[in-house]
Amino acid sequence: MGKGPRLYSDIGKQARDLLYKDYQTSSVTSDSATTWTFTSAKLKTRSLFQVDVNTQQTIENITTVSKKTLSLIYNPFTTITCEAAAASWKKALILNFRVPDRSGKLELQYLHEYSGISTSIELAANPIVNFSGVVGTNVLSLGTDVSFDTKLGTFSKCSAGLSYTNDDGIVTSCNLNDKGPSISYYSTLKHMQNTDVGLEVARSFSNNETTITAGTKIKLDERTTVKARWNNFGKATALLQHEWHPNSLFTLWGEIDTKATRPKCGWTVSLFGIP
Repeated sequence: MGKGPRLYSDIGKQARDLLYKDYQTSSVTSDSATTWTFTSAKLKTRSLFQVDVNTQQTIENITTVSKKTLSLIYNPFTTITCEAAAASWKKALILNFRVPDRSGKLELQYLHEYSGISTSIELAANPIVNFSGVVGTNVLSLGTDVSFDTKLGTFSKCSAGLSYTNDDGIVTSCNLNDKGPSISYYSTLKHMQNTDVGLEVARSFSNNETTITAGTKIKLDERTTVKARWNNFGKATALLQHEWHPNSLFTLWGEIDTKATRPKCGWTVSLFGIP
């Protein structure tokens, strides 16, 4: 682990990934030269079946990711990332653009020993400008994230976050944004091998409700992982992820809501570096 903090988006990320990642979409990365990812959307009765096809190719320090959605709406998305690194800092230039509507965003990221900065601007006539910054170390960091709408002349987002990691690897973070405050907790259980736990408590200003989400991740063996989560509104979700081929994953997830009449399920197949 480096000495410096990460970006603002990394505050609370470990808990968010444990509680939400891979349940409905795939966001797995690979070091292989080319990546193919086939992702399904939610599978529900009488709903539209949708498949996302992602391709990734890395040449030297330039990574190109293309995402194509195969459904009634054709909406591919391409990301180009350029990175350069030195001994004490790292910077990245990211260009996102979407066709056929020709929208996009230009983002610059900068990591230093005691700070992490990210700024972006939409490629539009009246863009939204975003800035986020974090100061501190890999133990304690404090950051903010603001967005300014040049068309309306107002701030469209203003958030703040705090993260603390102790010597046992327990990560506690607190975020405050327009929707309300949230506190997250992430830990690897030393007395239970290959088991991680996460907890998130979020308060909503709009409906004055508090959502408590708890989850766990258990690695059954080198190729099989089980995840489960539950919240105080009676919604339980679980997934099974298996590496059926080196760097290739199959994920099956299901969700039961005590307030809904029918359960939900979905699947993901990710193929990495297969010739």
